Amino acid sequence: MAQEPKSYDRVARLLHWVVAAAILLMIPAGLVMVRDGLPRPVQDALFFFHKNTGAALLVVIMLRILWRIFHHAPPLPRDLPNWQRKVAGLSHGLLYALMIVMPVTGYIRVRAGGFPIEVLDAIGFPVLIPRNKALADTASWLHETAGWGLMAILALHIGAALYHGLVRRDGVWGRMWRRGPRT
Repeated sequence: MAQEPKSYDRVARLLHWVVAAAILLMIPAGLVMVRDGLPRPVQDALFFFHKNTGAALLVVIMLRILWRIFHHAPPLPRDLPNWQRKVAGLSHGLLYALMIVMPVTGYIRVRAGGFPIEVLDAIGFPVLIPRNKALADTASWLHETAGWGLMAILALHIGAALYHGLVRRDGVWGRMWRRGPRT
């Protein structure tokens, strides 16, 4: 009988860190790009980065979700309290949901606002959303609200990772950092 792995496989780790790095760059870009008084060239560069990275990130996130469906997470430590298991499951579910909601609402906001997404336009991806100010405004509100939720869940996720790595020292931290023994 095959034994459960103690860490995530190389592909899962790669997808995790690519998504994590992109999101951690997208958050400050998204917060800064909408500030008043920002020089227009800086604002344009941030919008370009945010829109196009978001479009590419949706593809990577979908790959990550597909990989996770077919390659299960290593088990949590047996002595982990049940409430922590439940919070971990809920927070991971929310992370995945928000990682889909963010680029989808961003796409709708940009396209309904009549703006380009340069990388999609360059490859000939069709514009799927007609220009519609009310839809753009709603998507913008949803994108911003979900963004604050994502930041809160990410803070919890990072805090839990640090707790496992620095306080509990139970191996959970290392599951996403390195390949562990398959015992």
